[in-house]
Amino acid sequence: MSQRRERDGRRVGGRVTIYDVARAAGVSSGTVSRVLNGGTASTGAREAVERAVTVTGYVPHQQARRLAGARTDAVAFLHCVSSERLFDDPNVNGLLLACHNALAEHDLLMVTPIGADGPAEIVMRRLAAQIFDPILLFGASAGSPLVADLVDRQMPVVACGVPLGHERHVSYVATDDRDGARQIVAYLRSRGRRRIATIAGPMQLPGGVQRLAGYQDAIGGDFDPALVTHGDYTYASGAAATARLLRQAPDLDAIFVASDMMAAGALATLQPAGRRVPDEVAVVGYDDAPIATSTQPQLTTVRIPWQRYPGQLTRHLWHRMDGDDPSGIIMPVELIIRGSA
Repeated sequence: MSQRRERDGRRVGGRVTIYDVARAAGVSSGTVSRVLNGGTASTGAREAVERAVTVTGYVPHQQARRLAGARTDAVAFLHCVSSERLFDDPNVNGLLLACHNALAEHDLLMVTPIGADGPAEIVMRRLAAQIFDPILLFGASAGSPLVADLVDRQMPVVACGVPLGHERHVSYVATDDRDGARQIVAYLRSRGRRRIATIAGPMQLPGGVQRLAGYQDAIGGDFDPALVTHGDYTYASGAAATARLLRQAPDLDAIFVASDMMAAGALATLQPAGRRVPDEVAVVGYDDAPIATSTQPQLTTVRIPWQRYPGQLTRHLWHRMDGDDPSGIIMPVELIIRGSA
């Protein structure tokens, strides 16, 4: 009897597998397992699986059903940022906890975070060792080969943030960072600021790209490369970037910083340099993280609707598990005015 290799690398003989049923039904293998094991699934998905079972002649092997069933109740959390940033960022920690709770309401477990550091093939082996079907992706860089590999394997992926280069193939939940940056620069101009610098985030991440693009939109023909520098969303990088800006453009009168953590570092550098905030230099951040109300003065910033992320991410995960096409949502942001500008 001839043999063939399934997409996930398993060798099977002529027996119809759960993956054949999933392809015939147009849903994920996890959805097939839930239906076969009496778990929760939408009416449409259940009917599609039942039709596919009949068409393919699938006969479940009891041990395989137990193994397949073990994969259906877990969501893999795959992060593409450093562990230091992952666990030091209070917004990320809060998001993870809220996602865990939202998934639990649907009888889904979010597994221990899996780091995407290292070559894509090594990360894929780490993923293969876990019991999961869908993947919640955080911090994917533009054109990531790992994301391309996940897409090629037809795995149901939902990204937190726009998956640059993969928008048509990966579901995502994101905020309108470009518009948020435009709003905050327009506000600074309305307050009479004319030499507005920016500390942008990493250019391989969607937030870094889009917040810098929004800054450039608002600055228009007044764009000056000397007023632009970069950080990595950490306090230390914000402090170092501010010192560079003071050397490059000592006449600056405002700084738009792409995260509140970096903005706190900017404040710590400006004050010893004798630059009064906001009288001489206005400072604005982004995120509305807890640190925004702990600085002196408190930070004017852009508020990201973190409370909406868990529900939206869970909804998109559920849709992808049921075989729906990838989709995305861009949520609006809000300008929060405090004492720093």
